[in-house]
Amino acid sequence: MTPELSAQEIRSLLRRLGVTENYAGFSCTVCAVQPSLEDPARLRLITKRIYPDVARRCHTTSQRVERNIRTVSGTAWDKNRPLLLELAGFPLARRPNNASFLAILMGACVDSG
Repeated sequence: MTPELSAQEIRSLLRRLGVTENYAGFSCTVCAVQPSLEDPARLRLITKRIYPDVARRCHTTSQRVERNIRTVSGTAWDKNRPLLLELAGFPLARRPNNASFLAILMGACVDSG
């Protein structure tokens, strides 16, 4: 899967979850999932590897990246919970945390690719 294809796939998936480009976290989420597809171990170090890397790429701070991804996760939970639950493949009693949300998106991209 090429980086361009994976970014396109992630954007499409976010739109299906009810998240549109007008959310600041939309591009942050795409930037967070893309490199994690190549190195899934990054998800274990979300605050040390993902947030700072995405902050540099999106010209913002790690704290804003964290908040923006949390907003995207909450929006997906509110707007298309059935699809999010289907993608997760296991029951979710509440909105997934950022690392779990990114892992769900990663899994959906890997399964479809």
